[in-house]
Amino acid sequence: MENCLFCKIATGKEGTKLIFQDRRVSAFNDIAPKAPIHILIVPRIHLTSVAEMTREHEPLIGYMINVARKIADEQKISSDGYRLVFNTRAHGGQVVDHIHLHLLGGHRLGSMV
Repeated sequence: MENCLFCKIATGKEGTKLIFQDRRVSAFNDIAPKAPIHILIVPRIHLTSVAEMTREHEPLIGYMINVARKIADEQKISSDGYRLVFNTRAHGGQVVDHIHLHLLGGHRLGSMV
């Protein structure tokens, strides 16, 4: 989608420093971090939210989680723990209409639920 900021970032058209990139996903720091480490894992194809996903997208979600795990290892937060979050639509806290996985860590985050 040509007007989607995350599509532009994920494909390298926005000049954002990428932490990780391959043919399926890109990862970069959140511009408003909620933890010392707050990285977004974003698919290079445009998907609006988890609510629009189909069975064909299931491997992509698993891949995004695996990339988050690898980045957590590289960021040295795996041993203490980290949080993975998909926000879905407005009431779920989604701000950008492009599915993305939040990886948060670097200190004790506390319980959410």
